[in-house]
Amino acid sequence: MNKMLTILKHEFRQTIKRKSFLIMTASVPLIALIGMLGYPFIMGLFPEPEMPEKIGYADNTGIFTGYTEQPGLTFVPYPTEAEAKNDLLAGEIDEFFIIPQDYRATGQVIRFTMEGELAPPPGLTKQISDFLLSNLLAGEVTEELRRRVKEPLMLVSLQLDETGKIIEVPHPLIAIFVPYIFGFLFMISIFSNSGRLLQSVSEEKENRMIEVLLSSVSARQLFLGKILGLGSAGLLQMVVWLVSIRIFAHVGAMNIPALGDLVIPTSMLVLGLLYFIGGYLLFAVLYAGVGSIGSTEKDSQQWASVFTLPAVVPIMLLSVIAQHPDGLVARILTFIPFTAPITVMMRLPNTTIPLWELALSLTIMVGSIAVGIWVVARVFRVFLLMYGKRPALREIVRYAREA
Repeated sequence: MNKMLTILKHEFRQTIKRKSFLIMTASVPLIALIGMLGYPFIMGLFPEPEMPEKIGYADNTGIFTGYTEQPGLTFVPYPTEAEAKNDLLAGEIDEFFIIPQDYRATGQVIRFTMEGELAPPPGLTKQISDFLLSNLLAGEVTEELRRRVKEPLMLVSLQLDETGKIIEVPHPLIAIFVPYIFGFLFMISIFSNSGRLLQSVSEEKENRMIEVLLSSVSARQLFLGKILGLGSAGLLQMVVWLVSIRIFAHVGAMNIPALGDLVIPTSMLVLGLLYFIGGYLLFAVLYAGVGSIGSTEKDSQQWASVFTLPAVVPIMLLSVIAQHPDGLVARILTFIPFTAPITVMMRLPNTTIPLWELALSLTIMVGSIAVGIWVVARVFRVFLLMYGKRPALREIVRYAREA
C-alpha cells in the first residue's frame, strides 16, 4: 500500500507540474474571465441603434389623428410632406413618414430618415404599426379588443413528465450550450488524462524504465498507483473547470443580461464529478492495458482507438440527445459505460433523469471498472516485460487466462 501511495503521489506531482496540464487547466477560467471582461467592450463595438424620440408624419387619409403618444416616442402630425422634411433637416424631429391616400388598399407607408441602416429597427417598426393599427380600430372596437388585436398572443409553454406533473423548462442557455460545454470538457479531460497514462506506460516500457520499477514494486501496485495518481490530477482539473463555470454563470450575470437566469444546479456538478471519476477510471484501466501490450507508443495508440471511437458517439449524436433527452437513443447510451459520462451530462440540462436510470448507469459503470481492473491487471502483469512484435488478440486472451 505504501509503495502504491508513493507512485500515486509521484504521478500526481509530475502531472500537475507539466506545462500542458497547467495551460489546459487554466484555459477554462481564463476564457471565462476574458468573456466577462470583454463582453462590455465587444458590445461597445456594436451599439444598439438609438430609438427616435420624435417622428413626424403626413397623413393624406385624414384618419390617423389619435394615439400620438407611445411609450418613449411621440408622433408629430404635419399637414404636408414639405413641412415635415424641413423640420427633419432642422433637427426638430428624428425622421418622418408619409401615409398615402390609398393606404387602406395598399398598406404602404413611405419613411424618410437621415441615418444609414440596413433595415428599420424592429422596435420602431412595431411602434409605427401599433400607431397605425390603433387609429384604424378607433371607434370600431372596444379598447380591450383593440389591445388584444395589437397583442393577440402571449404563449406560455409547459412541459409534463410521464406522471402528468409540470416540469420546469430549463433556461435556453442551459438547454442549448451546457450540453456542448460539458460534453466537450468531459471528452477533453477524460481522454487527455487517460492518454497521459497510456503515454507514460508506453514510454517506460519502450525505454526499459519499467524493468527498474518492477524490481522494487509489484505490477498491481504500479498499475493502481499510476491510475489513481493521474486520476487525482484529472479530478483536480475537472473541479477547477466546474467551479469556474459556476462562478462565471453567477458573476457574469451582473454584466451579461443573457446570463441573468442561468443557474447551474449543484446536483449537475455533483453528478458531473461522479461520472468524470467513473469515465476516467474506465478509460484509464483500458489505456493502461493497451499501453502494456504495445511494443511502442504508436502500437498502443492503435489499440486505444478501439475504445476511443465508441466514446465519441454522444458527440456525434449531440443534436439528437439534446432534442430528445428521454428518447430511446439517449437512454441506451446512458447504460453503455463508454458513452454514459458524456451522454448523462448532455441529458441533465434538458430533462430530469429518473433516479433508477442514474443508479443503474453508475452501477453498470462501477461493475465494468471492477471487471476491467481484474482483467487488465492480469494483462498488465504479463505484457509489461514482453517486447517484440505486437501480440494478436488470441494471444492476449490466452496469456491473460494463464496469468
